[in-house]
Amino acid sequence: MTQSIVVQVGQCGNQVGCRFWDLALREHAHVNKKGIYDEALSSFFRNVDTRRSDGEGCDIAGGKIRSLKARAVLVDMEEGVVNEILQGPLGDVFDSTQLITDVSGSGNNWATGHRVYGSAYRERIVERVRRAAEHCDCLQCFFLIHSMGGGTGSGLGSRVLTLLEDEFPEVCRMVTAVYPSAEDDVITSPYNSVLAMHELTEHADCVLPVENQSLVDIVNKIRHMAHSGKPGCVIRKDSTLISGQGGVTGPAKPFDAMNNIVANLLLNLTSSARFEGSLNMDLNEITMNLVPFPRLHYLVSSLTPLYTLADVNIPTRRLDQMFTDAFSKEHQLIRADPKHSLYLACALMVRGNVQVSDLRRNIERLKPSLHFVSWNQEGWKTGLCSVPPVGHLHSLLALANNTCVKPTFIELRERFMKLYRKKAHLHHYLHVEGMEQGCFSEALSSLSSLIEEYSQLDATKNLLLPDASRLSIAT
Repeated sequence: MTQSIVVQVGQCGNQVGCRFWDLALREHAHVNKKGIYDEALSSFFRNVDTRRSDGEGCDIAGGKIRSLKARAVLVDMEEGVVNEILQGPLGDVFDSTQLITDVSGSGNNWATGHRVYGSAYRERIVERVRRAAEHCDCLQCFFLIHSMGGGTGSGLGSRVLTLLEDEFPEVCRMVTAVYPSAEDDVITSPYNSVLAMHELTEHADCVLPVENQSLVDIVNKIRHMAHSGKPGCVIRKDSTLISGQGGVTGPAKPFDAMNNIVANLLLNLTSSARFEGSLNMDLNEITMNLVPFPRLHYLVSSLTPLYTLADVNIPTRRLDQMFTDAFSKEHQLIRADPKHSLYLACALMVRGNVQVSDLRRNIERLKPSLHFVSWNQEGWKTGLCSVPPVGHLHSLLALANNTCVKPTFIELRERFMKLYRKKAHLHHYLHVEGMEQGCFSEALSSLSSLIEEYSQLDATKNLLLPDASRLSIAT
């Protein structure tokens, strides 16, 4: 069994991370009734004997669970969220050797997070990550969780990404990045997002962009359905949306419903690493199979089902409907419609009592309505994990490398240019040592180049390449 480490940076990153650890513990407790430390738990948790006098604790390979410690590093330049986590029910899952905090924050300034705190905390971050890596037998992947709009999430988050590449070049780096909406209350979020995107494009192996607005739309839609008064529309309390129920972190907090959706994306993404399955998908296989061009590693994710109805007499949505939903724009975690754009590749990660024949049937059913690049018509990767999420019979995470991300990036560039043309707020960034205006033009050029690469692929959507002529082999 391999191990992975989660690095959560900034307020958003730590709040999403908190939901992930809460729900992961809940899943393992649901399956692991005897309290035995097994391979499934070892992928994201250590089993520690805390009775040692130095307080460090030593790892216990098997047997009864003593004290579970998350394989995580928590970073935030405002200590409020991390302190809240430590004082809550999840406090024992982390210890002081996993935390890096400050008190002043980055003031919504990418340059402060990236350059000031990135330089000041570089050694400490590397030391904490190395310590976490030393407790792994076979380190497979880093999961970095952060936002793109704030100063610490975007600035320090993208700096941490480059540190991971420098120190662990062979270990896969998967980033879950939360993008701000157009109505974001941080006026400088377009600057922060574009500067961070330059780093993500250059240094990540795989990025799962999630849009705040898309999460808001999904949560509102489900709440509207739950309060519509229609019979059978009561949502079960242990379903994805209802955050404070079924987990260990107590009453729901304001952004828990949105954070839960992102946490469930991570739960489904890591399910094959945590549980047995007839067709388990290695995390490295996602990058290997879904990223044909190194810079085009932004994967659109969709999740279904997002809730479970409480009324057991209402028939569950047919399995085939779940696959259809995964390709509809209502279930995408960014505002995009992959069906009308070009697929480079697609992964389907299914959990629960689903057969390989169900997968094959639905792929064949959906294929005619999806546009794949001519040189990768069979670009499907599939995974089957036998353990369903708590409260569901089965679930599906679809990851699409699709040109439908382009409009999101174009809109971000437009919002950036509205500020940049007027040089609005630029002085706040240029006051930071080592920050020059060239950093902005370089980041803008990188984003424009990325958009152009997607446009060139889009232009081939209706072109079919002729079959390659056979090679004549001399005998």
